[in-house]
Amino acid sequence: MSVRTLCLAILNFGDATGYEIRKLSTEGKYSYFVDASFGSIYPALARLEAEGLVTVREEAQSGKPSRKVYSITEAGRAEFIRDLSQLPAPDIYRSPFLLVAMCAEMVGPDVIRKAIDARLEHMRGDLAKLEAIAGEPCDHRPAARFILEYGRSCMTEDIRFLEANRHRLEDIARGRPALPQAAE
Repeated sequence: MSVRTLCLAILNFGDATGYEIRKLSTEGKYSYFVDASFGSIYPALARLEAEGLVTVREEAQSGKPSRKVYSITEAGRAEFIRDLSQLPAPDIYRSPFLLVAMCAEMVGPDVIRKAIDARLEHMRGDLAKLEAIAGEPCDHRPAARFILEYGRSCMTEDIRFLEANRHRLEDIARGRPALPQAAE
């Protein structure tokens, strides 16, 4: 899925400024779908406008420059549905933590302990963001609730696994062979 499709998705649910789209796609509830950098969103919006898939209107602001508000067109909505109708590519998962973990015996127990603690803190922060999104009253669509529940389930299980098994990786870092985790 592309930044272009992500912009159409956000606009499908309501008009937004470029800043709002950027914020939603890099920090907000749409940040979990596509890696959208600040520098990729505005060019994507310009292309969508040139293709007639979105419109832009300027709104005056008191004491500030006018802001550009983007709206999806019917052609944009049809294009968005076509994009969604394609089978999605496999999810891409990259984790610098896993590279450190893979080299546990090389970096030692202090580095591993700090890496695990940092990973858990990051995952708990992400989980808290999802909990906050779930608490927002604005989106009661069943599909939105489903993806929030799915994301929370994945993160909760990741945290549970790392907490329950951190000793295995710490033992590897100490030069002790780790025994496989017993089936639960």
